[in-house]
Amino acid sequence: MRILSAALALAAALGLSTAAGAQGYPSRPITMVVPFAAGGPTDTVARLVAESMSKTLGQQVIVENVGGAGGTRGAGQVAKAAPDGYTVLLHHIGQATSASLYRKLPYNPATDFETVGLVTAVPMTLIAKTSSTPKSMPEVVDYVKANKDKVTYGNAGVGSASHLCGMLFMSTVGAQMTTVPYQGTGPAMNDLVGGQIDLLCDQTTNTTGQIRGGKVKAYAVTTKDRVKSLPDLPTMQESGLKDFEVAVWHGVYVPKGTPKEIVDKLNAALNVALNDPKVIARFADLGTEPEPKDRRSPAFHQQFLAAEIAKWKPVIQAAGVYAD
Repeated sequence: MRILSAALALAAALGLSTAAGAQGYPSRPITMVVPFAAGGPTDTVARLVAESMSKTLGQQVIVENVGGAGGTRGAGQVAKAAPDGYTVLLHHIGQATSASLYRKLPYNPATDFETVGLVTAVPMTLIAKTSSTPKSMPEVVDYVKANKDKVTYGNAGVGSASHLCGMLFMSTVGAQMTTVPYQGTGPAMNDLVGGQIDLLCDQTTNTTGQIRGGKVKAYAVTTKDRVKSLPDLPTMQESGLKDFEVAVWHGVYVPKGTPKEIVDKLNAALNVALNDPKVIARFADLGTEPEPKDRRSPAFHQQFLAAEIAKWKPVIQAAGVYAD
C-alpha cells in the first residue's frame, strides 16, 4: 500500500509539474528544425512562419537546419527530443513518403510525433536550363523518350520533393532519365542555371524568382490549377500528362507525448502566422498560399498524414526505390 501510495503521489506530482510547465510555456526560445539545407524552399516557408510565431508566443522561434538523409536526420532528431514544446519540426511531404522509402527508419512518422497543423501546399514546376531545346511540355516528353539516359535530372536526394516529382514524371512518361542527387535543391538549382544538368522539378518557393528572372526555362506546374504568380505557365494536365498532380504540403510537428496545452498554443500561434497579411503576401510572391483554416487543426493534420502515407506507399513500391 505504501508503494502504491508513493507511486500515485509521484504520478500526481508529475501531472501537476507537466500542467504547470504547459501553463508557463514558452519561457525560453523554441527551436524549429528544418530537415533540409538553408536557402531551400522548406527553409523559406519555415522562416516566414517562425518570424510571425515568435511575436505571438513572446519567445524567439529559431530555425535550425539539420539536413541529410532526405530529411530523416532532422526529423529523427525531433522525434528523440524532450516532449516539452521547445523542439518542433517543420517538414514537407517527405514526412509521409519516408515511411515507405527507408528500410531502416529510426522513428515512425505516424506514431512518434504529435501533429500541430498544416501550413501550406506548394506547387512545383518542371524547369530546364535556358539552352534546353524543347519549347513546350509535349516536346519535353518526346525529347526525354528519345534520349532517355542522356537526359540529366537533378534532385535534392532520396525522399526529397524534387526526387518524388521526378520519379512520378518518369513513371508517367515511361522513360528513365539519369538522376543526379545533390545535398539540397540550392546546389541543384545552381547547376541547372549553369547548364550542368538538363531538368529539375522543384517548389515554386524556390523557382518563381529564377523563372521570372529568365535564369531557367519553365514548362509546367504540377497542380491541377495554374499558379497565380506564374499565370502563363500551363499545368501538367493541360500539357497532356493526365492525372499528374503533386503539391508539396508542409506541416509542423512536436515529439510524441507533448502536452495538449502546448500543442494547442503552438497551433494558435501557427494560425496567427497563416492569417498574417505579410506572410500571405510573401507566400503569394512564392507561388503558394496558407492552407485553409479547416485544414490547420492537429486532428485534420493527423488524418491527412495517415492518408498521404497510404497514398505514396504503392507509388514508391512500384518504382522500386528504397534507401537504407
